[in-house]
Amino acid sequence: MLYPTIGLEIHIELKTKSKMFCSCKNDSTETKPNQNICPVCTAQPGVLPIANEKAIRNLLKTALALNCEIRNYNIFERKNYFYPDLPKGYQISQYKLPMSKNGWLEISNTKIGIERIHLEEDTGRLLHEGFEDYSLVDLNRAGVPLMELVTLPDIHSVESAREFVEELQLLLRYLDVSSANMEKGEMRVEVNISLAKQGDKKLGTKVEIKNLNSIKSVEKAIEYEIKRQSDVLERGEKIVQETRGWHDTKQITFSQRSKESAHDYRYFPDPDLLPLYFEEKYLQEIKAEIPELPQQKRNRFQREFELSLKEANLYTTQRDLGNFFEKVVSELDKKEQIKLASNYISSDLQALLKEKNYIDRVYVTPENFAELIGLIDKGEISSKIAKDLLKEMFLTGSDPSQLIEQKGLKQIGDSQELEKLALEVIKQNQQPANDYKAGKEASLQFLVGCMMKETKGRANPQLAQDVLKKLLK
Repeated sequence: MLYPTIGLEIHIELKTKSKMFCSCKNDSTETKPNQNICPVCTAQPGVLPIANEKAIRNLLKTALALNCEIRNYNIFERKNYFYPDLPKGYQISQYKLPMSKNGWLEISNTKIGIERIHLEEDTGRLLHEGFEDYSLVDLNRAGVPLMELVTLPDIHSVESAREFVEELQLLLRYLDVSSANMEKGEMRVEVNISLAKQGDKKLGTKVEIKNLNSIKSVEKAIEYEIKRQSDVLERGEKIVQETRGWHDTKQITFSQRSKESAHDYRYFPDPDLLPLYFEEKYLQEIKAEIPELPQQKRNRFQREFELSLKEANLYTTQRDLGNFFEKVVSELDKKEQIKLASNYISSDLQALLKEKNYIDRVYVTPENFAELIGLIDKGEISSKIAKDLLKEMFLTGSDPSQLIEQKGLKQIGDSQELEKLALEVIKQNQQPANDYKAGKEASLQFLVGCMMKETKGRANPQLAQDVLKKLLK
């Protein structure tokens, strides 16, 4: 059986005000070509680069969060190659002495090794569509701070590759070092993949797939390439080491060029940029800025609030919802109420947010939501009324007690009042009543439903059931 081995190279545009080596604006939303450019990022004669400290701090913060070793002495190098969107004819990058190495990121209780994270500058972009005989160059992106993360070949499935990319994207957003929006090109993935027989120590021939700009593309490209390489090997042919592209419309990979080696780029130290030294005090300052990370938050939510992994993951990936949940919990004092609160937040409240698209406009305060949970827990309102109240609270910001009073929604918990209603329901539904007496338990729920309907959800459902049982005896 053929076994896939996958390594990822992930390029991340860092969140800074200016570019990596000049003072031009770093703005991924700029749509007009060649607006954020200057003599430095367009490589005019005689200009000199100055390294952006914010970009360096962002990389170090990411590296520390990913358990990497920080190299106290490192240099920038020139990576030489010609391409129309690379004005200098080389890219300022790092090769021999990257800023960090030997880290890991945990996914599904498995540590995926990180070989290195280094800093470089982004290239411009070429515009091909609509032009038959030529392409246009937009240099707005040229010189933007770019962080490259290279994993070890520790990934062996499409699912693990997807999870790694998703978890890294979430971590970058928690650290606030990058928006990591793949559709905007702020995070781009390259996949290295090879096939070998399971158990073989020697890996198969590696093929690289370049510039995947969505998580779905990463999944589909890996799936296609595993099948393509399997078919080649089954025909007795050899895999060619090469760089391939991904055709999103046709859902196929295609050959672009033979794979380059490091010596092809003729790396050498950039003479215009001094070496960097990091003091321990400087690194400790950056480490102190690292917030609670996604995996830590998941673990804490499961441990402290006894939530399922699914619930903890929801509150981790949707940070606003998670913050709201924690504020609600601070108002509650019983485990049962916390579980109840999570059920309503993860289902009803989330559905309202999606329906109304009010992610940033939640009118329900944590205090009012906690009060609603308390009313449900005490049996003062039914589940149906709670759902209606929540919708009203969501739209108006009113507190639940006030709405209950205004709308006359207080639950009927008087057994004598419910007995009168139950007798009427039994009288109008003789067949279900007789069926229950004959041993059909489901008929009792039908009768309870009738009582709930008559009271518009105000009857205490447990008390209604008890009253019906007593009368039907």
